[in-house]
Amino acid sequence: MAKCVQSVQEFVQDSFVPMVAVLCSEEAEKVTRKNNLHFAELLRPFCRLTSEGHIRDPNNQLQVVKNLRICVNNVMTSPNTASGTMSPAQRTLLNEVVLSCHPQEGAASSVITAGDYQLNFSATTPWFEVYRETFLQSMPASDHEFLNHYLACLLVVSSTEAVPVEQFLKLSQEQHRIQHSGEYTIPKWFIPNTLKYYVLLHDMSEGDEQRADTVYEDMKQRYGPQGCYLLKVNSRNFSTEDDEQIPDPWSQYLHRTNLLNQEILSDVASSTNSGAVNNSVSAAEDELQHTTEKGEMSNSLESHPLQLNTASSAGTLHRLSSLNAELKKGTKEAENLVGGSGSHGSCLTLNDHDRIRQFIQEFTFRGLLPHIEKNIRQLNDQLVSRKGLSRSLFTATKKWFGGGKVPEKSISEPKSTCGLLYPPEAPELQIRKMADLCFLVQHYELAYSCYHTAKKDFLSDQAMLYAAGALEMAAVSAFLQTGAPRPYPAHYMDTAIQTYRDVCKNMVLAERCALLSAEILKSQGKYSDAATLLIKMTSEDSDLRSALLLEQAAHCFINMRNPMVRKFAFHMILAGHRFSKAGQRRHALRCYCQAMQVYKERGWSLAEDHINFTIGRQSFTLQKLGDAVIAFRQILTNGSRQTATQQGAFLREYLYVYKSVMERNDVSLPQLPLPCIHSSATRVYFGHERRLAEGEKQAATHVSLDQEYDQDLAAMWCQLEEQLVAAANRGIVPVNFVPTQFCLNSQTDNLRHPLAVVEEPIIVEVTFRNPLKVSLALSNLSLLWTFTPDDVSPSKEKMTEELAGETITNAGTLALGITQKNDTVTTETTLEFNLGPEESKVARLRLLPHRTGQLNIGGVVYNLAAASSGEIGPNAEDFLLSTGQQTMDLMVCGRQDLKIQGPRLNQTKEDKMLVRHGPDRRLDPIITSPMPLMEVFFLQFPTALLCGEIRKAYVEFCNVSGVALCGVRVASTHPDFFTFGSQATTPVTPLSPTSAENCSAYKTLFAPLQPGLVASEILVSAEDFSQPCGVVDIPIHGNTLQPGESTQLPLWLRGPDQEGVHEINFLFYYESTEKGNKISHRVLRHTVFICASRSLSVQASACRSSVPPHYSVDDNGSSETLVFIDVENINTSEASVREFHIVQVSSSSQYWRLCKCINPTKDKDCKVTSRERAKLCFKATRCKQANVGAVEKYTFADLNLGNERIISSFTPCGDFFFRCCQTSESQRVDVAASRTSSSNKSPTSFPTEVRASDITNIVKKCNELDLNIIIIWKAYVVEDNKQLILEGQLHVALQTIGKEASSFTSKQASQEMVLLKFKSELPPPVILPSAELSQIIKINLHYPETYMHPFDQDSLCVVPVTLTLSNCSLALVDVIIDLRQKSVGPESLDIYSSFTWVGQTQYKRQLKPQEMLGLTLQACFLKAGVYNLNTPRVFAKPAEQDTMCETSQQTASPALIIINNA
Repeated sequence: MAKCVQSVQEFVQDSFVPMVAVLCSEEAEKVTRKNNLHFAELLRPFCRLTSEGHIRDPNNQLQVVKNLRICVNNVMTSPNTASGTMSPAQRTLLNEVVLSCHPQEGAASSVITAGDYQLNFSATTPWFEVYRETFLQSMPASDHEFLNHYLACLLVVSSTEAVPVEQFLKLSQEQHRIQHSGEYTIPKWFIPNTLKYYVLLHDMSEGDEQRADTVYEDMKQRYGPQGCYLLKVNSRNFSTEDDEQIPDPWSQYLHRTNLLNQEILSDVASSTNSGAVNNSVSAAEDELQHTTEKGEMSNSLESHPLQLNTASSAGTLHRLSSLNAELKKGTKEAENLVGGSGSHGSCLTLNDHDRIRQFIQEFTFRGLLPHIEKNIRQLNDQLVSRKGLSRSLFTATKKWFGGGKVPEKSISEPKSTCGLLYPPEAPELQIRKMADLCFLVQHYELAYSCYHTAKKDFLSDQAMLYAAGALEMAAVSAFLQTGAPRPYPAHYMDTAIQTYRDVCKNMVLAERCALLSAEILKSQGKYSDAATLLIKMTSEDSDLRSALLLEQAAHCFINMRNPMVRKFAFHMILAGHRFSKAGQRRHALRCYCQAMQVYKERGWSLAEDHINFTIGRQSFTLQKLGDAVIAFRQILTNGSRQTATQQGAFLREYLYVYKSVMERNDVSLPQLPLPCIHSSATRVYFGHERRLAEGEKQAATHVSLDQEYDQDLAAMWCQLEEQLVAAANRGIVPVNFVPTQFCLNSQTDNLRHPLAVVEEPIIVEVTFRNPLKVSLALSNLSLLWTFTPDDVSPSKEKMTEELAGETITNAGTLALGITQKNDTVTTETTLEFNLGPEESKVARLRLLPHRTGQLNIGGVVYNLAAASSGEIGPNAEDFLLSTGQQTMDLMVCGRQDLKIQGPRLNQTKEDKMLVRHGPDRRLDPIITSPMPLMEVFFLQFPTALLCGEIRKAYVEFCNVSGVALCGVRVASTHPDFFTFGSQATTPVTPLSPTSAENCSAYKTLFAPLQPGLVASEILVSAEDFSQPCGVVDIPIHGNTLQPGESTQLPLWLRGPDQEGVHEINFLFYYESTEKGNKISHRVLRHTVFICASRSLSVQASACRSSVPPHYSVDDNGSSETLVFIDVENINTSEASVREFHIVQVSSSSQYWRLCKCINPTKDKDCKVTSRERAKLCFKATRCKQANVGAVEKYTFADLNLGNERIISSFTPCGDFFFRCCQTSESQRVDVAASRTSSSNKSPTSFPTEVRASDITNIVKKCNELDLNIIIIWKAYVVEDNKQLILEGQLHVALQTIGKEASSFTSKQASQEMVLLKFKSELPPPVILPSAELSQIIKINLHYPETYMHPFDQDSLCVVPVTLTLSNCSLALVDVIIDLRQKSVGPESLDIYSSFTWVGQTQYKRQLKPQEMLGLTLQACFLKAGVYNLNTPRVFAKPAEQDTMCETSQQTASPALIIINNA
């Protein structure tokens, strides 16, 4: 239970005090009426004695009476028989005192920490204490006990009476008539000889004091000095002005009827205004508010505490109006009774207060206590005399002669019932009477003995009501005994409560017993027993009592040694529910709020919904609209697990409450909780949405909100833009360069204010989520913004009020429903936006700025409505009909702010230690001056190409803005895929696509094929084709596009060399002709996907001619090289491609050129069908003209295999050749750089490696060829019964002699993982490249193929042989020729070695770069036969090296000579 102001002993003592009645004359009432008080009310603040009193018990032992309080009441007669239930007036009184008592704001509260719960609630419950006090004071008197019976009667007469003694006599007779006539059952009197105390009341302001003293002396002679008293009051004149402030001790004791009724009226009026017109929120509570006054029993099944009521009753308004009238009537009567609502005791001084206090003390000590003591002695004497008789004889006497007991009910009823009454003179009642007298004067030991004795008698007679009373008081007496001689008999109380409740059906006495026992158990720390007792006392006959007791039980659970938090919360909810049924809405709201502390955010979603729903309803009824809105918002946003019907009811309740708040508080655009907005997912798009394809035109894809953001793609676009910006700024990227971002989201860099262009839309994509299982209907959805024009833009350091006042916003116009004017920013409104159950959906909202300045997008504004009528449950429909509300009316206008949290800062140490977030300015764009806007369209742009296929398309550039643009450039991830051609080499081609259907993309000349035709040559500068950094300047006429102007340009495309689907990205760049804008340039993106299919595979290799030097030298004295080309048709997927024709083979190089074709086929081109392979052989020679100056010149040589010659040095053949060369060179540079970086990591301290690298470089320079082959082909395709001719070209780069090169590159396999090595290994042993050294020295043997010799005449045949050595390198080479045979085993001898060289067998020579040396040798044969002369061993080394390496001649064919015998 909650903490009380009084101690337990004080509370129990004050619950049972001596009762004193008051009878006043009319004149005496007039005297006290001056103070706005009755006489009994006048005495009430002074009824507690400050000094000790004494009595002597029957054993003549002195007993001290401490802190005694008496109760003084006016005599109120009633002929009705007292019952065990409260009257309606008493119930109303109890309801009023609880209703008027509430926790004060700022009052002390208890904070209890139990586990991870931290509860904050009121430490005291003054409403319970005032209820308990009022309940105990207003208990009806009963015949089975005498504690509430009057012990004495004060007869009060004014001194202004003509004959006061006669008035005393009349009052005495009146008292005697009331007590003994039998007409009245109320009031009840303790003993027949009631103490009469005569009080003469003298008004000091009017009466004659001397006469009053005279009358008082006469009274003392007549009634004795201990039976009368002269009380002087009203020493102060009310009419006189007196600044002295006299305290008012009566306010805390009186019932304050006037004030109570005023509070009830205001509470009912508030509930009537809010809940009577529209019973949307308080339906179930009003229905059961005052059913207990009518004696009705409410059904617990119909109003379960955890039931969420959504229906309403039609009779609520009538009950509220009738209650209002009754309360007003009661207020008027109360005002008439107390004589108005003025202050109390206005005519009394402090001396008068002391006189009243002295009067009470004199009455008690000299009148009341002696009277009680005398009666105790008399009753004790009677009991002592009765003890002399045998108990059995006494019982038998009572049994035979009836004992005077009168059965209350029929004789056939069992005697075990409570319907048994004792006559007043019954001995059992005398014992009880003596016990009550002893209890009232605090003689608890004697009282307990008497109660215990009476209890036995009552139980033996089966008088259960009397027995229960004796048990109750015996337990209380045992508890109050000083020194605690015996423990508190709690089982006495339990038996008494059960008897009162179940046997006697008297809930009033059971409630009193429970209140006393619970307080005693609480004082002993037995909170669990106290809670159990209180919970048992709850029933359906009184909601108020049940609510208070359940609340106290909850406090018991929380005050245990180990607090039971969830039981506390559960019983608080039950108490709140019963408070609500009793009409105590403030207390109900308080209980639910305290219980919410336990259930909040603990996963008890259904319980949390119920609590929030009830808090919302009660708050709305009590005019706490803000709390109601918060509670209903929690239901809708906490991920409720309620059914769709229940959520729909919640939503409509919320809308109704919100609408009422807006109407009463005039709030413009309040915050709405539904639907949920995922602010961080908000995307902002700047610019127009691109037009789709128009006929054959295909618009650039650019950027749209339908595309997902990709970090890698964004980095790629940024790199392309850097290339374009660098190309426009002489190769340097400006320091303030910021990549263009068209669409901002949570992954982009939003630290800077984005730049938008005036008269270009801003599209904001907001993500909405409906957390409910019912649909939401949004309408008039638009953006909320503020705008600061440039001319009044405030600085960051200083903002004056004048400048701040220039900020423009659309909040006011949206709140009033006015259409925004289009002079600053045009706001687009989405009329309808529906969200399905638990659906996430995006809304794209537009703004069109018309002025330059700072725009801040703050949130969204919309109308929120309930679901359609088809989704409303039956209960909710009845509810709406009863309140007169239609579904369409439940619509509120509100807003939600877009609050985006920036990225977490992680730069400084403080940022890492604290959680700091940077700004996110995606919703705060700066509107800049007009900029050009270009659109790009593609015509005849293919989606599928063969590898190497050349296709011609057209590009259209349109300026759709009002500003001229210039400096159009383009960069691409695949610069070798397209070309706009070079101005010097572009052929004259049709400008329109329609006139170029069957026109070749190449520039061709008629050239019939002739035997031995030598290739035609053209010398071209590389600068005519190359582009810096892969950026292509688009050749627009005049380099400028005026507003509204458009132009078309041809575009050549070449299919990628590798098959598959290729993503090719273009980034177009352009600038404004007007400089100085905040936006320096603009870009336009385009992405295409090209499906490349296999066409031809070309393998090429080159080798030095084996012809003797004097035969293989051309006119210029340069050596020849043979080029072998294998062409294979690997196209298998395209069934429509019939065959490929190789129409021309061209070469391009700075050093070599194709001279002529030495293929066996003579008169027609090479045709290759599916899976066929063609072999071609060409002779290549060095170029005639060397490069002049620093300009690189390339020699293009064309060898046509048909009747048409294609000029390969013109567009597009030359363009694609140079682009492919640049791509391959960049790849080779990257590979070489990676190899260099990896080789640098290895140790370089070994001289052998240095020598090996030198040899490798010499060999590399010797074998360099650098000859590029261009294979031009045509394919015949049948599509739609129509034959088309496709053209294409393949490139093969021959870099080294002897190494094969290919045009077709298969997909690289994924690299295998390499184990990490943590220890450096020794370098591998150096292997000198002897095989490559054979390329340095070229060896030729010149001899006669057949030689005739007469072996019969001469047995030795000597044949002269010439050995020619050629140095193919550019270095000085030392050569050793060794003619000696290798020493080999006999098993490996062959027939070719049966000859010998004669003469000098070893030669040492030094060959200069590219020098040829001839040696004359002699071979000696012994017999005829076939011999291989290729046996000389040649060793060579660079002159600067020490180690010789043997060359290898095994690659050459055997030098066979035939020796015939003549």
